[in-house]
Order: sequence, then C-alpha cells, then structure tokens
Amino acid sequence: MISPMIWQGNKLKILDQRNIPLSMDYIFCTTCREVEEHIYNLAIRGAPAIGAAAAFGMVLGARELRDFSGNKFETLFRKKALAMLKARPTAVNLSWAVSRMLKEFESLKEKNTGDIIKGLEEEALTIYHEDIEINKKIGQFGASLVSKGAFILTHCNAGALATAGYGTALGIVRKAVEQEKEIHVYVDETRPVLQGARLTAWELEQEEIPYTLITDNMAGMLMQKGNIDLVVVGADRIALNGDTANKIGTYSLAVLAKYHGVPFYVAAPFSTFDLNIKTGEEIPIEERDCREVTHIFNQRISPDGCHVFNPSFDVTPAGLISAIITEKGVIENPRENNISTFFNKMKS
Repeated sequence: MISPMIWQGNKLKILDQRNIPLSMDYIFCTTCREVEEHIYNLAIRGAPAIGAAAAFGMVLGARELRDFSGNKFETLFRKKALAMLKARPTAVNLSWAVSRMLKEFESLKEKNTGDIIKGLEEEALTIYHEDIEINKKIGQFGASLVSKGAFILTHCNAGALATAGYGTALGIVRKAVEQEKEIHVYVDETRPVLQGARLTAWELEQEEIPYTLITDNMAGMLMQKGNIDLVVVGADRIALNGDTANKIGTYSLAVLAKYHGVPFYVAAPFSTFDLNIKTGEEIPIEERDCREVTHIFNQRISPDGCHVFNPSFDVTPAGLISAIITEKGVIENPRENNISTFFNKMKS
C-alpha cells in the first residue's frame, strides 16, 4: 500500500506529491517548520494526511525544544502549534490533530522533557495508525453502496496519498475491487493542480484498477449518457448541517449528479466534521497562489499579467449529498438532525 509519510523517529519522510507521476521524490523533515511548509506547498495534501503529518510535525517541534523545560517549553511549543494551524485553514483535520497533540501535552506537561517528547510521539503514531484503520472501515461501509459493474466518478484525490494510507473515497473503490465487483472509475483531472490526473490515476494504475481519465468538463456529458452510477468524493470539512467543503469543482459535480439522479456520496472520518460550524457559509475557504492556475509544472499556459481567482475549495450544500460515509456507518440524508442523532448514538 502506498504510504505518503514514514516516521523515522527523529525525522518525517514525506513522498513529494507535487512531482507525481513524473518522479518519486522523498523529502526529509527534521523541524516543525519544515512540515508546516510542506503542508502549505502541497508536498503532502489531503485532509487526513495533513492531520497525521501535523501531529508528527508537533513531535519534531517538541524535539527542537528538548533543552527547555517548564513554562518556557510550553510557551514555545504552543507557539509552534499556532503556526502549524495556519498552514491550511480549510481542512479541519489539521486543527483536530494539533488540538489532540495539545491535549496530550496537557496530560504530560508535569513530566520531564524527555517523557513529554516520548508521549507526544506515541500519540502521533496512534493518530497515524488509527487513520489507516478508519479508512478501511469507511471502505467497508461505502462498498455496500456499490453495485457490481458500477461506474464510479471521483474528484481530486482521496486515496492513500491523501491519508495515512488506504484512502477514503478510493478506500471504497479498493474494497469494492476486493469484493470482485468489477467496477470502473472515471477520474476527473481536477484543475488547477491536477490531483486527479496526477495522483488518483497514478494510484489506480499502481493497483491495476480499471479507470478512465477525463477532463473536468466531461462529467455532465457522461451523466447525461447514463455512464455514471455514483459519485464518491472526500471532504476537508463538514458543517453541523451537512454542508461539505471539498476540492474546487465538487459543488459542480453535486449539482450535475442531482439533476441526473446520480447518487452523490461523501467519504470522510468523524474527524472531518466540525460541529462548531453550523453551515457551510462559516467554513473558511483557502485562496492560493495564482501560479497554480497560470502554470503547469512551471510552464506558463496563460498570458502574462492575467487576473486570477484561485479558491482551493468550494462548499456543497447538504441537500445535494445523498449520504456521508464514515467509519461508524452511513449517514443517509445528512442534515443537522440526522447528523446530531448519529453522533449522539455513537457516543451512547
């Protein structure tokens, strides 16, 4: 299974996703700041992967402070946490993981610095391994919604590369393949950074899962012709009412799917829900460098001086989502009441 990151005790080894499929390059991060920078510059991306990488980044940050103790250590460690939180504002898994590491620090802070670092490392590894198991459970629940011979449309990359391993949306695809359902995947290229064309297609190619790459503006025609049986995407943040932020272009697919009567599914772990946000209008949308639109692999494709609008995400209203597939089960008709009921049931 593809692993986007490998923890090596005193450094984090990251598979640089900016260069796939042209090359397989690895980056070695030895500081919290380096992890933060590589989250921002998309060397590692995908909400669950960002969360796991941030957790390891906090361990590296603690290791940088091993000569400090007490209040000084805490002040500097919390400063690193605040900086990490700014790397990608939309994906809630980042803040979820950092908050979890801070909570672990609170339980450890009376101990000596060495024990604090060891405890934080154990927590980061737990987050990492939990994510892989969570993805497998999402795959199991999601595959139950996939019929034999189904044609599945994906958007962006919600596979092993976007998680600690296995994948959310592609986890469902993998499980359906394991169940010999003979599925076929249509892969949206996903402009402007081409995560579908570069990453999802690459993952499917590695595992010999049948797929067809399409441009983003072909999806409507395929639905019109009856060639798409379901759409499965990942998520970066889900509001209390079910509104979901995901890679730009997801909303358009949801509208098309609704019009053509195609089920539209979101695959995401519980950690992607932000129950403190009531609706999608409150979700912060990251805007990125214009070069992502004007250039491909550093080659300019547009006129010099053109104006660019480059939001990285859009919000799909809950009314367009057939179900949200989680590690605890499937939330049908995901509205506020159903989501709250589902969460309360899981707590009891």
